[in-house]
Amino acid sequence: MKNKTQYAIVDIETTGGYAAGSGITEIAILIHDGEQVLERFETLVDPQRYIPPAIEMLTGISEDMVSGAPVFEDIAEQVYYLLAGRVFVAHNVNFDYSFIKHHLEAAGYQYAAPKLCTVRLSRKIKPGLPSYSLGNLCDALGIPISNRHRAGGDADATAILFTQLHAWDEQGHIGDMLKKTSKEQALPPNLPREDFEALPSCPGVYYFRNKAGKVIYVGKATNLRKRVSSHFTGHNPNPQRQNFLRNIYSIDFERCGTELMALLLETTEIKRLWPEYNRAMKRQEPKFALYAYEDLNGYMRLAVGKYNSSMQGIHVFNRESDARDVLHRLVRNFGLCPALSMLGPCTGNCYTHEDQESENTCMSVQHPDIYNTLVQDALRHYENNLPSFALFDKGRKEEEQSCIWVEQGRFYGMGYIDLYTDIQNPADLKSLLTPYSGNAYMLQLIHTYADKYPAKVKRFDQLQQPPLPEQEAPLLGAAYGAIG
Repeated sequence: MKNKTQYAIVDIETTGGYAAGSGITEIAILIHDGEQVLERFETLVDPQRYIPPAIEMLTGISEDMVSGAPVFEDIAEQVYYLLAGRVFVAHNVNFDYSFIKHHLEAAGYQYAAPKLCTVRLSRKIKPGLPSYSLGNLCDALGIPISNRHRAGGDADATAILFTQLHAWDEQGHIGDMLKKTSKEQALPPNLPREDFEALPSCPGVYYFRNKAGKVIYVGKATNLRKRVSSHFTGHNPNPQRQNFLRNIYSIDFERCGTELMALLLETTEIKRLWPEYNRAMKRQEPKFALYAYEDLNGYMRLAVGKYNSSMQGIHVFNRESDARDVLHRLVRNFGLCPALSMLGPCTGNCYTHEDQESENTCMSVQHPDIYNTLVQDALRHYENNLPSFALFDKGRKEEEQSCIWVEQGRFYGMGYIDLYTDIQNPADLKSLLTPYSGNAYMLQLIHTYADKYPAKVKRFDQLQQPPLPEQEAPLLGAAYGAIG
């Protein structure tokens, strides 16, 4: 039975790389039945905007050439009916499709169609070629191409390429790619489907790499396959997404036991690699900090101020009230002077040193060394009493458990503990973890999770105690059986 599927092979020239901010300067549509071209439409288009010199040099289309050409709205109806009911085919299909869909909808036409990408199709039917750009592909396959970077010339070459691919497709790749359950056309043109298929449905961190193998984006997921797939769905025409998709050539991933482990790993990896497309990374800096400084009279002062990454703070906070509460406790418990801590005027009830002549004499009137020793004692006490604990949770497999280690209020590291590891003391456990450079955002994530799931937390002095019940932490007992 003769195949009745018809294809619309499309090529466009534009003023820029993304649909929302660029216009179409030329369009060519070739109606194809899989064997030959049945109908042809081609025209210059007035983009109603400036054509950059670099684009004019590439395409040869100048503003004088498009002057007097129809605007897209004038040809929208003809374009719509040429495309309607046909498979949309293009070389790097998502680029052309995003422009056509965006401009048709701007003209009042709702458009959606099945798509075929001749880049992806060529990779399947003719694997192993050094390049799949249209020019290099045509050279490798002996396809004549003229009027390069003009809509008509590129569409003609794509039509010849498609005719050959259609004839060579003995394994039915075209049919498979057009199945409604197939997400083939949603994938970036240069990304092997095998990379996507290898993604598991579990928490983890994924890495998008460019042609040179460099990481250009790092993300976290509770479900790796579902999250990565969401990057490729829809037809958002913004420039970052268009450039982003074109630059993805491979995907790597790292499994994680929990979403929290994935969040922490994502943060450290972005900080380590600083990928190009993580510009909008969640850089949730703390808002306030507790600072210590020496005034002109030699007294060490404590103060709460706005967080500044260039200043060394004693501790950081998200809320000013939390920081001031800590400072109030230090002043009260160690008899520090409120005036020297920017908490108001001195009340005369500051700590009384044995060398003072009067009980109500503020320590600040004594020698700075005496007062500064008191402040240092307070800070030392504060540092020594910052929380230290280990947070245990699910591992990447049944035979292990994840562990996050916080020591004196600072994130030390994390890792996975095998069920059968011989652990004699907390130091053994710590040695099995990977150290990481933490920050306030990571600590906030950890503390929020620990507050929500207190049964998963073990403070260091509790590590000598019997393990949690098996139903609360099924592997904790085995991992710590030798400690108690």
